[in-house]
Amino acid sequence: MKPRKVAVVGIGGIFPSCSSIDEFSSKMFADKSLIREWPEAILHGKKMRSTVSGYTSLEECGLEEVPSSLLVNYPEIFKDKYNRIPIGNLSTADLGSIWAMLGTQDAIKMSGWTDKEVRSEHTGVVIGSGAGGNEVSRKSWHNFFELDKKTRYLGSHNVDRVMVYRDAANVSCLIQSKGVCECIGSACATGLGNIGYAYRLIAFGLQDRIIAGGIEGTSMESFIGFDAMQVLSRGFEPEKSSRPFDIDRNGFVCSFGAGIVALEAYEIAKARGANILAVIDNYFNNSDGSGDMFAPSIEGQQRLWNGLLGNNRDRLFPDVVKVHGTSTPLGDAIELFSVVNYLGDNGYHISAPKSQFGHMLGAAGAVEFVLAVLMLKEQKMSPCLNSDRLNEQPETFQREADWPGTKEPVAAFRHLLPRQTVAKEINRIVCLNYGFGSTNSAVVLSRDI
Repeated sequence: MKPRKVAVVGIGGIFPSCSSIDEFSSKMFADKSLIREWPEAILHGKKMRSTVSGYTSLEECGLEEVPSSLLVNYPEIFKDKYNRIPIGNLSTADLGSIWAMLGTQDAIKMSGWTDKEVRSEHTGVVIGSGAGGNEVSRKSWHNFFELDKKTRYLGSHNVDRVMVYRDAANVSCLIQSKGVCECIGSACATGLGNIGYAYRLIAFGLQDRIIAGGIEGTSMESFIGFDAMQVLSRGFEPEKSSRPFDIDRNGFVCSFGAGIVALEAYEIAKARGANILAVIDNYFNNSDGSGDMFAPSIEGQQRLWNGLLGNNRDRLFPDVVKVHGTSTPLGDAIELFSVVNYLGDNGYHISAPKSQFGHMLGAAGAVEFVLAVLMLKEQKMSPCLNSDRLNEQPETFQREADWPGTKEPVAAFRHLLPRQTVAKEINRIVCLNYGFGSTNSAVVLSRDI
């Protein structure tokens, strides 16, 4: 069976310090940083090493926390100031699930789908997160275990606000879809992994339309965990703290957000006159197979490239490679060398969106996919912000006898890493995302020309 083409017909999401996708697009292509000091992290003083984040406040996304009258600091429900989501749907959702529903509303509006199409058994939902429900869980358990509150004080929605697939479930209930309702969890590859899985469901005829994406609701728990690992950026001004490929990079910026896309079988979208924002040419994912939970593998990434492009390397050669680019010392260098090993060192540029808004964990791949769609629309490539100084000496691992990649230092590829937005013809973008547990995901995205 020949796979069907898959079109992107709608995009939406929640983006740090942005009130709309238009503001997000404007700031990204104006080389703005969305990273700032996070007041909640600062409250913990010297217990925290890092205090910067790409976050969105409740006020900025039009929400208000309604506290419980029976429990301490427990959010009984989040109120939507603009009445975008019915109260019944809000009662079953944590913050990330609300973001998923808001992003879905925007994506469906852009797609032009009718209520009949949305509520069809041929329309599914595939949305995941890296972690979630933490804020609700922490306060629940504190009230029960430490403050000796009764379980009934938690109300009847504690479970559905913290279950693994709460984002997909809440979206499906909101839009009343009748097709697939699932979530894929693959750490920091989750966002792209859910979109890739949705692509496959449509490509092989199992669904005609899918709402897909990734979410990472604001969570001090996630932030604390990574701060404990000593992998978060520190010692820089907020807007300069995420610096992929820069020689002084010392960790990533833990951020939060949501990316949602509306995908549809290309021929169906074309037949109804839809505005096709982009076409997914292929998706591929794999594992490194190295046995290492954290360290990236150039061998695994090379197999990822081979699986993605294979015999179509020349036909699908990208104008832009949107890298994972977290700003970690080992990960950035290996990823850059993997790209160069496979594509050579000319004919394309590299974009590192995390340099502008940090690492959104489970939402990262989906938000960056949304940005890739905007790159195709605007014919502009977002930069590798803060990549001011590149290492002019080979990395330590490049000197090892069995190193299979280039021997050239990072600085040799300065021309691929622009520090400002580049206006250029962009017909095709490869998006890359990786996650703990040696998981890798990649997609090829093209203009509909």
